[in-house]
Amino acid sequence: MEQAFLKYLAAQKQTISPDSIGIGDDAAVLSWQADQKLVVCTDLISDETDFHLAEVTPQQIGRKALAINLSDIAAMACEPVGAFLTLLLPQGAPSLELAKQIYEGAAQLGATFNCPILGGDTNSWPGKLAVSVTVLGRCPRDKPLLREGAQPGDAIYVTGSLGGSILGGHIDFQPRISEAIRLREICGLTAGMDISDGISIDLPRLCEQSRVGAEIDARLLPISDAAKQMSQSTGRPPWWHALNDGEDFELLFTVPGAEAAHLEAQWTDSTPVTKIGTIQSGTKLFLLDETGQRQPLKPEGFSHQ
Repeated sequence: MEQAFLKYLAAQKQTISPDSIGIGDDAAVLSWQADQKLVVCTDLISDETDFHLAEVTPQQIGRKALAINLSDIAAMACEPVGAFLTLLLPQGAPSLELAKQIYEGAAQLGATFNCPILGGDTNSWPGKLAVSVTVLGRCPRDKPLLREGAQPGDAIYVTGSLGGSILGGHIDFQPRISEAIRLREICGLTAGMDISDGISIDLPRLCEQSRVGAEIDARLLPISDAAKQMSQSTGRPPWWHALNDGEDFELLFTVPGAEAAHLEAQWTDSTPVTKIGTIQSGTKLFLLDETGQRQPLKPEGFSHQ
């Protein structure tokens, strides 16, 4: 099956630079400018942890496997260059067809972001389906955006809307690569990351790296329609879902307080940006609830178990 899959991959038409070598040789070869930094990220998703094979298509699985890596590239305000796709397929499954369809989902998304599939590997094993993707990227500016760098007084922003991803957003989300690059052109971003496990878990990670605290306001959170729908079935307020559901894959970033008004005046992208709070001195994190009551921010987001 492996040789048949590799032959299939070699036949696929992907756009790469003329002086690069993609699928078909023992290794991929990329040209690289000497003054650019190489950015590398990798992530693995598996059946019954990150998706349910019985509920989604193989194409959706391939798309998500690449998309979560592209979201990491976006979180650092960088651009993707290419990806490597590795599959562990369940024994006894129609392996070749499953592998092709997973590849198709990843390749279609990759074409949207100029991120061709440059290679990878496949094998079968007695466990569940698992897909690993590694993405190579480059920084269009001198330095990538890091989680470290937020300062007291910085404004805390998010892109898009939050919550309710389990209703479908965790599969078909859009990596915010162009938004991240545009944000960095408009203002001096001080720190950033993507929201994979929910703000209640991810904001503390950013603050820990920056050695600061924060206060966010539940009344300012951009709540998705899916979060409101989830609220009707769980009885929890919509803002709770926006704060904790996770797998939003939106950008969470900080901007100097003096530049917040400039950012909002200059931002014309269809993806909204919303100020949700402020970085503070110290190391404690607080939440203003829907009544304005101040309380500690509890980490209740998504757990990969």
